[in-house]
Amino acid sequence: MLQSKLKWNFAELQEGKIIENHELDNLSPVIRELLLQRGIATKEEMYNFLHPNLDNLYSTSEIDMIDKAVNRIHIAIAEGEKILVYGDYDADGVCSTTLLLKTLQELGANCDFYIPNRFTEGYGPNEEAFRKAHDNDITLIITVDNGIAAVHEANIAKELGIDLIITDHHEIQEQLPDAYAIVHPKCSPNYSFQELAGVGVAFKLSEHLLGYFPKDFLDLVAIGTIADLVPLVSENRILAHYGLIALTTTKNIGLNALKQVCEIEGNVTEEDVGFRIGPRINAVGRLQNASLAVELLMTENQLEAEQLAEEIQSLNEERKKIVSSIVKEAEHMVEEDREAKVIIIAKEGWNEGVLGIVASRLVKKYDRPAIVLAINPETSQVKGSARSIPAFDLFTNCMKIKKYFTHFGGHSQAAGMSFPLENLSLIQHDLNQIIIEQLEEDDFKQVIDISKTLEVHEINEKLVNDINQLAPFGMDNPKPAFHLKATPNDIRQIGSLKKHLKLQYKNEDKKLESIGFNMGSLYHHISPQTPISIVGELSINEWNGYKKAQLIMKDLRIDQWQLFDHRGKRNKDIAAYCNPKARNLVIGHHKDSTHFPGSARHITYETDLNNIPVTDALYIADLPKKLDQLKAIIQTTMPINIHACYNIEDSTYLKSIPSRDEFKWFYGLMMKRKMLDLKKELKVIMDAKKWSKERVVFIANVFFELGFVKIDNGVIQLQQNPVKKDLKTSVIYQKRLHQVEVEKTLFYSTYHDLKKWFTDCTKRMEAPKEEVMYGL
Repeated sequence: MLQSKLKWNFAELQEGKIIENHELDNLSPVIRELLLQRGIATKEEMYNFLHPNLDNLYSTSEIDMIDKAVNRIHIAIAEGEKILVYGDYDADGVCSTTLLLKTLQELGANCDFYIPNRFTEGYGPNEEAFRKAHDNDITLIITVDNGIAAVHEANIAKELGIDLIITDHHEIQEQLPDAYAIVHPKCSPNYSFQELAGVGVAFKLSEHLLGYFPKDFLDLVAIGTIADLVPLVSENRILAHYGLIALTTTKNIGLNALKQVCEIEGNVTEEDVGFRIGPRINAVGRLQNASLAVELLMTENQLEAEQLAEEIQSLNEERKKIVSSIVKEAEHMVEEDREAKVIIIAKEGWNEGVLGIVASRLVKKYDRPAIVLAINPETSQVKGSARSIPAFDLFTNCMKIKKYFTHFGGHSQAAGMSFPLENLSLIQHDLNQIIIEQLEEDDFKQVIDISKTLEVHEINEKLVNDINQLAPFGMDNPKPAFHLKATPNDIRQIGSLKKHLKLQYKNEDKKLESIGFNMGSLYHHISPQTPISIVGELSINEWNGYKKAQLIMKDLRIDQWQLFDHRGKRNKDIAAYCNPKARNLVIGHHKDSTHFPGSARHITYETDLNNIPVTDALYIADLPKKLDQLKAIIQTTMPINIHACYNIEDSTYLKSIPSRDEFKWFYGLMMKRKMLDLKKELKVIMDAKKWSKERVVFIANVFFELGFVKIDNGVIQLQQNPVKKDLKTSVIYQKRLHQVEVEKTLFYSTYHDLKKWFTDCTKRMEAPKEEVMYGL
């Protein structure tokens, strides 16, 4: 048995919605089902989803205060006022800044941009930046991707005589800033879609300003929208779809230079943005001022673009090293307190810019919300980022204890914050209590939504291409995960360090490969001939011009007990097969801690069954004297995994038991001779009958035990008129029979027969057990 790491959530269809499916008979059944799971049921809904259309975008006029904002901007342009675009340092903020700056330049505005330094200023507007803007004769500030929480800064702007226009998409807090205008979907009840990214809001403002639909900016919209992990549905889906097309053929010199260092060729996908372009843009703001990224996207000089792109590439490599270093330190700190329901760790010297990535890594590893902070020793303040698990709304619950924070903002799954170091324990305590009240133990498991169970023969290139009609994938439109349960014909570790797991399936003439990246350690926890349930995403593997469908594993589990066969393997290192956190039990005549888990309990076959606990993994180090001994222990311990680790030094089974005729011949010899001196005549008997010494001695001892002969110092004498007894009443004979049976059943059997014997010991082993540890 092998427990899944994730919580598997199988999709359920609402039967009533299936009625309308006949209207799109050209759709494959799988695509139809996937659409229904997304709540898309009618012919029109399905068509619009599969064929995104720019005409289905909502009118910018529906956004509250957008007219007021646009009128003020046009006045500023007409009168030559200085306009400042106030951005943010992530990919969404950088793209928003670039997009609005290009729009204003096209309109002939006197404009510039400003992105606060993450380390010295933090997120969002700040008073000092506004005062500097005022000193530079700025009369209009337009925020992009920030500002909705800037209540104090809005008052400062008004005091300075600066008109502040806020464009943002983040969650609204208790009080709105007193700005000249707020362009925000969540502040616009009549606007039909409230989940635009910051760049989406900036794009709407740009469209309203220009008076036409600015297709040339869709490449920037795609990057900001996908990188910011907003729901890729409705308008975001349309913008991302056309934005990726625009990004594929972009004429933006900076973007093309960035694509080159990312090694992106051909059609740009959402994965290219999410895993290549977005992280590199983000890396700039994580390590220094993000203005460098804006300069790249704004440049019209090819040489400058290439230099900036290389500099950004270098920063991204540095970012990776910093993240790796901090993650190691953070994991060590978490291991010291694994009881807390929320991880809160802080250390002086940590780079604030990468703490969100570190928090994400901790959430993934420990299945708990994580807050990672850098300590400023001069101010005794901490500042950092938080990430959460799906079951816990970080924003809502942190707002309940907002009194502890100096600054706080974000979403349900991610947030940024700062507060006095002395408040850390208070926040830890209160969040811990909130989580205990809200969540059950099962809620901490990360969830993977499974769209459908497939068979090996159903997975092919056509199915993968059909599924790709649902792209671009992202939040609220995830790439479908599928379930497959089958017995692989080949299991192996791959990669130079054997870090990855490869399963190969064969069904008649159909072959399928499944790859689990960084799952190589599970290889030792999968026994042969075992049905495995896997969950993953479908993709096309192309190599040497040959294409084939494959499944990229995200998780796996085994629902039945497993037998691991280490028989006859001398000095076998069992450590790789062990989970030290599981309930491990070793049974054998001698305690050998070198090959088994240090936490394992050791017993012998003579241990009282009442003192043997239920266990997860049973390691059989030595054979029993009787099969019933082992059977009783298995029925008592009910292991979910059994490891046969025993060897045989001197096989009884291979020697066989002397036949009745052989016993009869030897007795006949005794009847004739009356006395035999084995010291003198043993070799004669061995040569005559081709027997081993052990065989002669065994027969003599059986006769001695039954009272047929006497043995004294190797001399055998026949007893006169002995009581007739069956050979099988001999203890020595019975012991030999048991030993042969034990060896034949447990050592010389095939894997299949051995597993069947263990299964027959008790059927209760098939029932799932609670608290099964991942990795068994």
